[in-house]
Amino acid sequence: MPKRIMTGEVVSDKGDKTVTVLIERRVKHPLYGKIIRRSKKYHAHDAENAYAMGDKVRIQECKPISKTKTWEVIGKAGKSGVSDDASGAAAEGAN
Repeated sequence: MPKRIMTGEVVSDKGDKTVTVLIERRVKHPLYGKIIRRSKKYHAHDAENAYAMGDKVRIQECKPISKTKTWEVIGKAGKSGVSDDASGAAAEGAN
């Protein structure tokens, strides 16, 4: 089963080797049909302490590292929310 990958913004980098990433998604309300925003924070492993607040990053699920950390940062996200290496792979799959 493939690992989930999500894109979000770093909202805290105070922990050692840990960043908190805010993931926002837009969902349609089941009854009223209005598009609403839902958000959730995830703790992600950042081994080199390379990411700071405000960075757009991609996180991938992994085996549990601690009680709350089950995600790891795999890199910065590009302007479109996809990093350069993944956009090339996506383009190949489209052909």
